[in-house]
Amino acid sequence: MSKIKVTQVRSTIGRSQGQKDTLRALGIRRMHHSVVIDPNPVLMGMVKKISHLVSIEEEK
Repeated sequence: MSKIKVTQVRSTIGRSQGQKDTLRALGIRRMHHSVVIDPNPVLMGMVKKISHLVSIEEEK
């Protein structure tokens, strides 16, 4: 199973607290910070909620 790399590319200024909390729960702390995660339904739902703030790449 491959992993995905999630990188924050847009600011959280003016975003809802829920979106900020979702970024923090994924471990993303600042702009251009990346985390590598194993995709599962829970994490993919979190990524979908903030998809407009992050870029997603497939890791090998």
